[in-house]
Amino acid sequence: MAKPGNLTRSHHRLPKTSAPYNPKPNPPMTLRVVKRAVLCFAKTTSFPMASFVSSVTVTPRAKLRGVVFDMDGTLTVPVINFQAMYRAVLGDEEYVALRSTNPSGIDILHHIENWSPEKQQKAYQIIADFEKDGLDRLQIMPGAMELCGYLDANKIRRGLITRNVKDAVDLFHQRYEITFCPALSREFRPYKPDPAPLLHICSTWGVQPNEVIMIGDSLKDDVACGKRAGAFTILLDETGRYEKPEYAKVEHKPDFKVSSLKEVISLLESNFDLTP
Repeated sequence: MAKPGNLTRSHHRLPKTSAPYNPKPNPPMTLRVVKRAVLCFAKTTSFPMASFVSSVTVTPRAKLRGVVFDMDGTLTVPVINFQAMYRAVLGDEEYVALRSTNPSGIDILHHIENWSPEKQQKAYQIIADFEKDGLDRLQIMPGAMELCGYLDANKIRRGLITRNVKDAVDLFHQRYEITFCPALSREFRPYKPDPAPLLHICSTWGVQPNEVIMIGDSLKDDVACGKRAGAFTILLDETGRYEKPEYAKVEHKPDFKVSSLKEVISLLESNFDLTP
């Protein structure tokens, strides 16, 4: 997968701290001073996200031709109480058991696929009720409008992948008058974290996955989907919950991590080729 240039895969640039042995005469004094300053900086500067995001130095900058967003918790303010929804679907005992074995989160949609049709129907109705309540309180995420306008101005495509229903996507489009195309909802199978929806969007656009970024607030769904497809990934972590120790050894780490969509524009300008 092509990578953006001259960067370590986090929002921070990490200095080079060592070089291979070279049996040549010492460089001029000015260059030695510069190298010594860089080494000093490396020893005294800490980068708290370096152990969480990918840490591979790459060149040159990758061409960015599209950005694919998650919806709930990324384009919209999170309003659905997922813990309450999972407890309502699973019951307290099964919820606690699943949570203990899946610290990064419960994949409720995949979990109920093996249930009987009658039990599935009840589960989907509970989920639909929680989602409807969320629609009534739908709010756009701060920075989303500005980021979408920036992408449009730079002729960078915008797509959407959500595990919510099509009605939720339609309401979002209507209420805020911004359209994502393609916009894939839960009706598209298989859904995240399977890479199929993201690969479908890349095929529709006629671009390669390594020319696309997936942005979302879920490691297990959004980041996993992006990494499996071969795309770049940005994790939106508003509250810092992914700094907890249990997330240190996750299989799929994001290429970048931000605490607000307002940070994404500068990240793109620093790390990607945005020319049309």
